Amino acid sequence: MPAALPSGPTPPGRVLAVIAGIYITQSIVGGFTFQGLPTSLRAGGAGYDVIGLVSLLMLPWALKFLWAPAVERFRRPVDGRRHSRKIVLGGQILAILSIALLATGQTPPSPAMMLTMLAAAALATATVDIGCDAYAVEQLPPRLRGLGNVMQVGGGYLGALIGGGAFLVLLDHAGWQLAILAMVMAMTLLTLPMAATREGRPAIDRAEAAGHRPSLRRAIARREVRVGLVIVFAVQAGLRLAMGLTGPLLVDRGVSLATIGLVTGAGGMALSLAGTVAAGIALRRIDPARLLAPLVGSQALLLSSIAAVIAADLPARPVMAVLLVLSVIQGASFVALYTAMMGWAASSQAGVDFTLLQCADAGIAAAAGLSGGLIAAALGLDATFALAAGAAAAAALLTPRLLRHGARPETLPA
Repeated sequence: MPAALPSGPTPPGRVLAVIAGIYITQSIVGGFTFQGLPTSLRAGGAGYDVIGLVSLLMLPWALKFLWAPAVERFRRPVDGRRHSRKIVLGGQILAILSIALLATGQTPPSPAMMLTMLAAAALATATVDIGCDAYAVEQLPPRLRGLGNVMQVGGGYLGALIGGGAFLVLLDHAGWQLAILAMVMAMTLLTLPMAATREGRPAIDRAEAAGHRPSLRRAIARREVRVGLVIVFAVQAGLRLAMGLTGPLLVDRGVSLATIGLVTGAGGMALSLAGTVAAGIALRRIDPARLLAPLVGSQALLLSSIAAVIAADLPARPVMAVLLVLSVIQGASFVALYTAMMGWAASSQAGVDFTLLQCADAGIAAAAGLSGGLIAAALGLDATFALAAGAAAAAALLTPRLLRHGARPETLPA
């Protein structure tokens, strides 16, 4: 007979440690794929149109809603048990092995092998994310979801620092193989908290209708999810259009890979983490929806400033200064948005609902990343950042109206 779940939920501190480790690991892969790799490609002479193609590796994250119902049905069978741990550990092992295979030589492997291994790692981590997100929604009560998203977003920045900034520094000083092996070691260590934790009973386990089967149809039927999808597309479009071009922009300004890794990597991630923590503290008292419009409006101002600096052909330092300020706002924005998403997904199929919302973010990231590269190649970086600023400004005006039409996140205690 299968073992029953423990009588109570996992202690919140342990849950936060587990999800932090998993989210950092996922973002190591993402940071390498979408930050370290594009910058190193540009340094090797690749064009912006080629760099934009890397964004297609975001597709597993954009399409994971297609297999989220099957994963969620496996994760929470009708007998009341939970299998989040099995999903997470299995996917983590596959992702670690995929990245490790890139270190078989002193130089980067062939493009075909690199894309294959990165696609496998993306598919594994995207599937892990379905189980981990549902685990976080179930195990954390509403009052702690802001802190949960500090772990998620903050973990994302730490992972991007390792896979993006630290990778570039190691690549510049120690070579390809050592840089890859360092990422593999970090991913392995960060998986240990989940390996050592037994999954507890959910902190909030709503009564379900008899025979409930998690499905996309049930997700779309919820007004919170429908309006939430529109909000995600709106608030992320501008930022995602510009994010993949910041490293190449600095390369064009003559900044070395090591400096980019240290300044926009270490410095930018530290400031992003500061914004993440500040937003997490604020969310203990403020509804996340109230923070979204001001934060997205701030993004619009900063992106327009970058466009102006590029158009004026100013040197790298002003660009780096604005990018560092943008890092603070970006960190706070992600925490506010993802905490709102947890509330919109507070249903008996959290893995499906949250995944669908997250896929909207991944979809706009893939589309905007590809479009950003093509627009930059055709019109220049100044036009691309100006378009990103316009999209963010429009979102800042639209979001309050959308929130009044029914997307009310459940995040604070009644």
